[in-house]
Amino acid sequence: MTGSSPAAAVATVMKKTNVRYLIVFMLFVLTAINYADRASMSFAAPFIQKEYGLTAGELGWVLSAFGWSYVIFQIPGGWLLDRFGSKRVYVTAVILWSIATALQGAIGFFHASFLILVLFALRFLVGAFEAPSFPGNSRVVAAWFPAQERATAAAIFNSAQYFATVIFGPLMGWIVFHWGWQYMFAVMGGIGIVAALVWAKVLYDPSAHPSVNAAELKYLEEGGAVVSMDQRAAPLKWGYLGQLCKNRMMIGIYVAQYCINCLTFFFLSWFPIYLVKERGLNILNAGLVASLPAICGFIGGVLGGVVSDYILRRTSNLTLARKTPIVLGLLLSISIIGCNYVESDTLVIFFMALAFFGKGIGALGWAVMSDCAPKEVAGLAGGLFNMFGNMSSIVTPLAIGYIYQYTGSFYWAMVFVGVHAFIAVVSYLFVVGEIKRFVLKPID
Repeated sequence: MTGSSPAAAVATVMKKTNVRYLIVFMLFVLTAINYADRASMSFAAPFIQKEYGLTAGELGWVLSAFGWSYVIFQIPGGWLLDRFGSKRVYVTAVILWSIATALQGAIGFFHASFLILVLFALRFLVGAFEAPSFPGNSRVVAAWFPAQERATAAAIFNSAQYFATVIFGPLMGWIVFHWGWQYMFAVMGGIGIVAALVWAKVLYDPSAHPSVNAAELKYLEEGGAVVSMDQRAAPLKWGYLGQLCKNRMMIGIYVAQYCINCLTFFFLSWFPIYLVKERGLNILNAGLVASLPAICGFIGGVLGGVVSDYILRRTSNLTLARKTPIVLGLLLSISIIGCNYVESDTLVIFFMALAFFGKGIGALGWAVMSDCAPKEVAGLAGGLFNMFGNMSSIVTPLAIGYIYQYTGSFYWAMVFVGVHAFIAVVSYLFVVGEIKRFVLKPID
């Protein structure tokens, strides 16, 4: 043991704790709530539209309000994470977006002439307060997981977007059907506040967590985890943004994430409406049916992370390990266009399930970000990545809203989504290049 510290010697014989599993479980829960709150308006939308006489275009603006603020506040949200740390920023964000979600159930107190403005404002606030969540997730995974477990961890929290529909879709549909859409918002807001209080008790850096022993800390450090992430903050300099935006690898990842999110935001905004308007289901059945593709997306999401980490362990080739499931999964997701050519509701759900299974396998963007984001500004890099990716949350609801308004059909909406999946494949194959940690150049 010559030259080894006492702590290192103890770590070699001590059975390591597994606190990181609790951390990723909480990331999964919070991300499921995050996506359920995003999707909540789509369950209330048919009733709000009928009750207040909104056009499809006006409804598209309400559904897109989340995306405007979510995109605008990505860079400020990432900077806040780097400046004040994951715990303080993330917990505060969950509480605030949950309050804004609950307040959407009170729009009936406003005069009808202000309804669209109030709805837009509340959805805008939900997006603003959710902005730090995914950069925070990426930051936490980079701190808590070694490289050989990182894709699985990122896939688990990212797959919560599908699990959100599996659990909360039927719940929201049931509440709307039996109690009314107003109560649905109140219940979802309350669930978020409770989860935030639990998160405040659980989240620390690995180096400061009271339940992490020396063996687990050594395992994380040797695997490349940034165990003191909140102590590595760097002051925000605009030159860092310029470096990130000019790098070919980063540009390719940004473009692909925008295209991947097109499928996500179709599912979150218009899919229940598609089932009601195009397929004639009632809202209760739509909530149940929407959970089936979501289950497949969840399975595909976890599988993609496991396969990626398996390839990495076998080959030590990070680029091959990340790109293989991404490209194959996204090619499979193009099958969503098949919905245009079948009449059976069963076949529609089959194609949706197949598309979301493929999208789940290919949705490893956050694992890639944990691999390549500069350690000094991981929150900022994640915020920039999420800003580009979530421009789709603005474009997709609006584009599909107007496509449906002017064509009376979802035919071209399905083509719109499928083409985006293909562009993502092209970006990863021909633009991204080698996936590796991006090193910032010094700025005076």
